[in-house]
Amino acid sequence: MLGRSDTVSLNEALLLLRQQLPPGPAQKVSLSLDEALGRICAINIFSPENLPSHPRSTMDGYAVRARDTFGASEKLPAYLEIDGEVYMGELPDHGPNPGACYRIATGGILPPGTDAVVMLEHTVAIDTSMIEVVQPVASGAHIINTGEDIGEHDILLSQGHRIRPQDIGLLAGVGLLTIEVFPKVRVGIISSGDEIVPCSEMPPPGKIRDMNSVSLAAQVRKANAQPFFYGIASDKEEDLTSMMQEAKTANDIVLLSGSSSVGIRDLGEQVIEKMGVPGIIVHGVAVKPGKPVIIARAGDCMIFGLPGHPVSAAVAFDLFVRPAICHLAGMADDGLPQYRTMKARLMRNLNSASGRTDFVRVQIKISADRKPEAYPILGKSGALSTMVRAHGYIEIAEKLQGLKEGELVEVVLFD
Repeated sequence: MLGRSDTVSLNEALLLLRQQLPPGPAQKVSLSLDEALGRICAINIFSPENLPSHPRSTMDGYAVRARDTFGASEKLPAYLEIDGEVYMGELPDHGPNPGACYRIATGGILPPGTDAVVMLEHTVAIDTSMIEVVQPVASGAHIINTGEDIGEHDILLSQGHRIRPQDIGLLAGVGLLTIEVFPKVRVGIISSGDEIVPCSEMPPPGKIRDMNSVSLAAQVRKANAQPFFYGIASDKEEDLTSMMQEAKTANDIVLLSGSSSVGIRDLGEQVIEKMGVPGIIVHGVAVKPGKPVIIARAGDCMIFGLPGHPVSAAVAFDLFVRPAICHLAGMADDGLPQYRTMKARLMRNLNSASGRTDFVRVQIKISADRKPEAYPILGKSGALSTMVRAHGYIEIAEKLQGLKEGELVEVVLFD
C-alpha cells in the first residue's frame, strides 16, 4: 500500500479521482421554485410561452409610427397629437391614428399600429393634446418584441445547470413554478481518534474538541450537498469499521477525518481498504497542507480520508471532495472557475519545496493608492485561526521554489 514516500502530484491525484468517480445521478425530484436555489437541473427546461407575450415599451415616452418621426429635429420638429394612453396592466385594443401617438410607460404593451417609442426626453409638450418630437426613431426603437427575451420552446436552462437567483426569476416569468432537479449528494462524516470529544463537551487534559466534523459539514452545505454525522469513532478497528459500513451504505460520499496519516494507531487506511473495490486510489498527495489525504472508492461510494489537522482537512476538501460533489450532483462541467479570484501584490518572499504544490493563506489589505496587497498568514496546519484571519489563499505551483515579494499573484477568495 502507498505510504508517505509514494505521494502523487496534485494533477495526477485529480486525474485519478476523475477516472474513478461513479456515474452521475439517475434519479430526479420535483421542487418548487422556493426550494430550487443552488440545485442542479435534471433535464433541459423549455419555455412554454413567449416572453414577453406582447411587444412592450422599454422607456417612458410615446408610442408612435416610426415613419411619423422621420426627419424630426430641434429646429424642425414633428408634431404629433396625443390620441390616448396605454395603462399598465391593460391590453390596448386600438392604437393612435396616423400622425398621432399614445402616452406609454416603461413596460406598457405597445398599441396596435405603432412600431416604436419616442423617449420622453426627446419630446416637448405643447399642451395636453400635442407634442413636438425633436429626434427621429427607427422602427423597433425602445421596444422589446414578442418572444425577444425568450421564445416559446426555447431552452431556458440546460441539464446540469446550477440554479441561480436570476434563473428562478426567469422560470417564474414564464409560469414554471416547479422543476425537476437531481437529489442532493449525501455525505457521511466520521471523526476518529481516542483524543476527540464532542465539541459540546469540556475536554479533559489530553483531549480536544471535534472541530473537523462541524467545519466539514459546513463545507458540505456550502457545496449544496447534505451532511450526515455518524459520530466519533475510537481507535478500535471494529468501532471504526462498523461506522464506516453504516455510512458507506447510506451515502454517496464518506469523509473520515483524522485517520489518513501513516502511524501506529491510525487505522483509516486498513479500514477503508476493507470497504470494497477498487479500494484506495491515492494515499498521499504532494501538497501542503493536506499531504496525507486518502482517496478511495467502494462500489458507488467515494471515500476520503482527510487529515486530522483542521486546515489540512479544509484544503483537502476543497481540492478533492468538492469536485466529487459537483460530479455526483450532476453539475455540468462548463470549464469556468469555481471560485472568485483577484490579483494582489505579494508583500513578502515565500519559499516552497520543488515538486510540491503549496497553498498559502493570505490576508488582503488595500494600500494608500487603492491597490490590493496580499500578506501571507503563516502557521501550522492545526491552527484553524489562520483560515479565519485569511481572505483567501495563493497557490505556489510544484515547479516553483517560491514566490518573490512584489510579484502579482492570483488570490482565490473564500466566500
